[in-house]
Amino acid sequence: MKSALIVDDHPVVRAAVKIVLQQEGFQRIYEANCGSEVMAMVREHQPDVVVLDISLPKLDGLEVLARLHDSGERCPVVVFSAHEAMLFQDRCIRAGAAAYVAKSNDLQHLHKAIHAVTVGYTYFAQLSTSVSLSASQCSEKQRIDGLSSRELTICRYLAMGISNKQIAENLHLSHKTVSTYKTRLIKKLDVKSAVHLRDFALRNRLI
Repeated sequence: MKSALIVDDHPVVRAAVKIVLQQEGFQRIYEANCGSEVMAMVREHQPDVVVLDISLPKLDGLEVLARLHDSGERCPVVVFSAHEAMLFQDRCIRAGAAAYVAKSNDLQHLHKAIHAVTVGYTYFAQLSTSVSLSASQCSEKQRIDGLSSRELTICRYLAMGISNKQIAENLHLSHKTVSTYKTRLIKKLDVKSAVHLRDFALRNRLI
């Protein structure tokens, strides 16, 4: 009996994913609405596939991917995200995801991704070669690509206005460590302050 775990903070999205999974033959389907629940649920239920969003409360999808990889759990992960593949797909591949589907795509892509990973394959969208970025956009994308997944996670939290204290609690870091990351991010992304960091994140659709 195939089982799956859906991780998304939007009930409507979880309902749509559940229908797709049922159509793909999954009978035991579990749900989580935040990233901090995932590890315990994976250990308890041992799902055959995890469908994971990136933008999650408490712990984002990139951090969840890292923890799943470090834990040695081998269930394939399909990232199903509102973020376009251009900035996040390669990073998710490196973090161990077996598939990446943008929510802007037709649900048929999610069907194909789930089917692929359950039979041992991967599924990743091909980036359009027609997309052209301005010189400034290319430069900013290069800066983003140069961030580690942990740096990108903290960048997104800061841009969303989450406090250093809350970030530290979510990621099990010290307040001082988060402050160090914040200083490093401002330097690496070449922005003037945390306010400009939010503008940078919005401009590049990181949040």
